[in-house]
Amino acid sequence: MDDESLNQNRLDVEFSGSCLCGGVAFSLVGHFDAFYLCHCSRCQKGTGSLHGANLFSNHLALDWRRGEALLQTFKVPNSRHRRCFCKVCGSPMPYRLQALNLVVVPAGCLDVEVPIAPTAKLFMVERANWGKALSSVPGFDRLPE
Repeated sequence: MDDESLNQNRLDVEFSGSCLCGGVAFSLVGHFDAFYLCHCSRCQKGTGSLHGANLFSNHLALDWRRGEALLQTFKVPNSRHRRCFCKVCGSPMPYRLQALNLVVVPAGCLDVEVPIAPTAKLFMVERANWGKALSSVPGFDRLPE
C-alpha cells in the first residue's frame, strides 16, 4: 500500500486547541502526518526552549472558533520559517504554510492528547549544549520545595 492509500484510510478526527489566555481557540479536522522535534536555532529562539514540537499535515481543516483577530504572524526573511502566536499571551498557534500545502500545529497548543509519537528530531547539529545530557537531570512531579 502506498503513502497516498495509507493517508486515505486514516480516519479523520477532530482536535481542539487554544492559547494560554483563552482568547484564541480553534478546531482541526483530519489527521497528522508527522510530529517533528526541531532543534534549529530559530525554533530555540521562537520557543525559548530546547526545540520546537510541531505536528504537520496536508490533511487538516483548520477552523478558528474565536480570537482570530488576536493572531500575529512573524516570518523570518528569506526562509520558510514562521511563527503564529496570540498577541495577548504569546502562545504559539497553528498556521498554514501555503508553499508546501501544510498546516503546522505546535503540539503544546492542543487541548487534547497528541495522537502520535514524535516522528524525528531535526537539526541535531544545532542542538543546544544544555540539552545533550538530560537523562541524568532529576525530575519532580511539582516545583521542588
